[in-house]
Amino acid sequence: MISWSTVGKVACGFALGTAGVKLLSSKDAKKCYTHLTAAALRCKDTCLETYTNIKENCQDIGADANELNEQRYAEERAKEIENAKAVLANAVEEA
Repeated sequence: MISWSTVGKVACGFALGTAGVKLLSSKDAKKCYTHLTAAALRCKDTCLETYTNIKENCQDIGADANELNEQRYAEERAKEIENAKAVLANAVEEA
């Protein structure tokens, strides 16, 4: 036995689906899709610019940190050399 209620529901679903396809492929819908896509592309460009700025800033910070470390190591080496000279001078005086 066929339930006419089920057949009616299937027919309504088919009709709504067909109307939905027509609606989604209309000129107005295509314009909407175009504007949404353009907005997404602008958003992507803005995100890429922000990413580039952050990346450049991080590279600058890294370079500055390397310079600071090199200066610190140079100062430590200079102190070690001074201490070694002082030890040698003391050794020569004692001998």
